[in-house]
Amino acid sequence: RRIFAATSLSCALILSAASAMAAPADTKASVEPEESNTLTIDPPKPTWFFVDGGWDSPGTSIFDGDSGKMKGMVETRRLADMAIDPAGKYYYVAETIWSKGDRGTRQDMVTVYDSSTLNLVTEITMPGRLLIGSRKNNFIVSDDGKTAYVYDFSPTSGVNIVDLTKRKLVSAIELPGCASMMPNPGVGFSALCSDGSLATVAVKGTKANITHGAPFFDATNDQIFDNFAYDRKKKETTFLTYTGQIYTAKMGATPTVSAPFSLQAAAGVRMGETKPLDLNWFPGGRQPMALHRPTGQLFVLMHKGEYWSHKEAGTEVWQVDLASQKVVKRFTLKEPMGNIEVSQTDKPLLFMNDEKKNGLILDVATGEEKHKIENAGAGIITVLEPS
Repeated sequence: RRIFAATSLSCALILSAASAMAAPADTKASVEPEESNTLTIDPPKPTWFFVDGGWDSPGTSIFDGDSGKMKGMVETRRLADMAIDPAGKYYYVAETIWSKGDRGTRQDMVTVYDSSTLNLVTEITMPGRLLIGSRKNNFIVSDDGKTAYVYDFSPTSGVNIVDLTKRKLVSAIELPGCASMMPNPGVGFSALCSDGSLATVAVKGTKANITHGAPFFDATNDQIFDNFAYDRKKKETTFLTYTGQIYTAKMGATPTVSAPFSLQAAAGVRMGETKPLDLNWFPGGRQPMALHRPTGQLFVLMHKGEYWSHKEAGTEVWQVDLASQKVVKRFTLKEPMGNIEVSQTDKPLLFMNDEKKNGLILDVATGEEKHKIENAGAGIITVLEPS
């Protein structure tokens, strides 16, 4: 009986299929039309942070500091640098690429991406060679968002000046012995130089007038970390040296630099020195400092070591009040961190990462670990600055 039932079922299925095949040709199947759409994200927010993927990722990842979730990715090649439009409409990338990956025709450009869709808007062709990666201050945008300054080294130090409104190169100037730039509103820009001075470049149209101030730091024995911090509202730049000396410079036609103070002395410990084999607390990392501009609080990655250990990751974070020149808090880290930034919000969050590409978010007020993000990226970190 089971065999008969199975045979009857098979016959029924065959007859049903044959009936379907014999259906009139004008019978139309009901098929839902396909629809495509493009997801968008919000313009950059003060709680977001941007992590350069460095050698391991083909882009700069965007994370939300509140949730710890990834929002998107801006395409940035190896040794590229990214800057954020102050109005939040665009992401700018200074990069060098080759037509065949790592060979072929070299192309140097500033690439413009829409911040809502992350789509390519345009490419602005540059002269020179823009291989400057992991340096926050070798590609900067003016405070009004109209001009970009791009460091170039071919064969000598120089800067390409870019009109971001007209999307074209304005001029390329030579700036021997200088790099690591900062905006200088109403003037042009300033840059650190190998003789320990600040060069100021007054830009008028396609012409640039270069002046140098007196040397203020020892460029041979106590260099300045190049990932320093600029404050748009105060028009000030804060510098940190390898031994822990902190300077501030007021921008202008002739910038003025403050007398330095010792980070270690601000914490009540012996100041950093250049003596060999002298164990002490020193700043270190690829991006060792972050400035909370609304309150003037500087956060520095610190480690126990000796002079010339400036690449060592930090085991602690020291919070420095720049006005009182005092270390007001010290955070002990579970794992050493090499890059640090801070959100420019009323309740600031610290963003850090390590060489294993782990991202970390700490609450400044409590020291609480809010989120840990695996595979976040090991490159430098960027945040939206107050306008």
